[in-house]
Amino acid sequence: MLFAASSNRWLRIAGFLLYFRSGVQTRVLTQHCVEETCEVQSRFRSGDEMPKTRATKRGPKEPKDRVRVLITARRIRERILALAKQIRKDFPGEKLHLVSVLKGGVFFLTDLARHIPGEVSFDFIAVASYGQNTHSSGQVRLTRDLDSSIEGRTVIVVEDILDTGMTLQYLLRLFQQRKPKHLRVAVLLDKPERRIAAVHADYVGFTIPNEFVVGYGLDYSERYRNLPYVGVLQLGSGAKVENE
Repeated sequence: MLFAASSNRWLRIAGFLLYFRSGVQTRVLTQHCVEETCEVQSRFRSGDEMPKTRATKRGPKEPKDRVRVLITARRIRERILALAKQIRKDFPGEKLHLVSVLKGGVFFLTDLARHIPGEVSFDFIAVASYGQNTHSSGQVRLTRDLDSSIEGRTVIVVEDILDTGMTLQYLLRLFQQRKPKHLRVAVLLDKPERRIAAVHADYVGFTIPNEFVVGYGLDYSERYRNLPYVGVLQLGSGAKVENE
């Protein structure tokens, strides 16, 4: 009995010591955390600021290109309607075959074809003359030929713009060798000041000055084709856009 009582007493003492030790550790850890929190709060209350992320410096904004409207969308629609009536008047009852020069002439062709009464078909051809800038190389080469023969057909070549005439001269020589019944030319824009080749258009939408124009199919490095009007391009750098 004495041994059992002694054992129980030592067990209670050991348990009390374990409890007291764990409680001290808990209080110390709690106090440590509270003191850290107070220290942080005190620091910010005294006027200190959290470190800020350094802003990345941006360079000056590049000036944007501008397009000054030269021919409005309304004027284009009205003029195309008049051209369509004139073409049908010149070839009453004829099946007309329109040939568009890609890519710029697509807008003009689709609107023109919609307004020509009677039977109309069309095809596409592509040539290369302009590079990735405003200068013409002076060289013309075929990059996509027609899908069907034009022999014995009334053909109207549909171009977005006639300037130097080098592209049109090349196409007319090519098409004449294929023996169409009639061969005519319709252009949306004519820039006679830049003419080099001795060619002319039978149907002209607008005669324009010697300015670099974009919109309604015409582009500058594949930009601005989707504009519904024709405008003069002004580069944001201030450099003049030239055609040569």
